Amino acid sequence: MDAPLHIDLKKDRGLTVQWADGSTSFYSISYLRRMSPSADAKTLREEMKNNPLTVLPVRGAQGPLTALSAELVGNYAIKIQFSDGHATGLYSWQYLRDIDPRQPG
Repeated sequence: MDAPLHIDLKKDRGLTVQWADGSTSFYSISYLRRMSPSADAKTLREEMKNNPLTVLPVRGAQGPLTALSAELVGNYAIKIQFSDGHATGLYSWQYLRDIDPRQPG
């Protein structure tokens, strides 16, 4: 998967990615956090799929969820630190394509 042409993170809104094929994807901060590729987030999504009454973990964040920072990881991913303390998910370019909210799936 080719790296995006342009990445724009608005810490209070979301991530906009311009792809080499001319398409653009937008991921809200809450969507990115919910879809984190980290092991703990994957486990939580599975639990929620099997039991809609799953209790969500609460961390020490106050106020709305935001992105605190982001860094490129090599030429294949971006790592985002969220205001709730979560910072372990690496969003590869392929993973971002796979979870694009506009894509049927």
